[in-house]
Amino acid sequence: MIRVALTILLPLLAPTAIYFLWLYTLGRAAERSTPWTWLIIGGLVAAAIALVVIGVDTGGDQAGRYVPPHVEDGRVVPGQIAPPGPR
Repeated sequence: MIRVALTILLPLLAPTAIYFLWLYTLGRAAERSTPWTWLIIGGLVAAAIALVVIGVDTGGDQAGRYVPPHVEDGRVVPGQIAPPGPR
């Protein structure tokens, strides 16, 4: 849940929170109408950038073949990356 909050909700809501904080500090909260379209677009762009950054991060340069979790002799063997074998 914390991962969802940090990668999707935080970038999506940050532009709106920053805008309201800016209005509050300037004391103009009642004077201006909120530009909802730009706030939504800014939040969506920030969330998209966060998702792309997370998707690009592959976790290092591990060469090999992924072996998914499986059962061996009645025990669950966790998934792992097996070293590359001869082809």
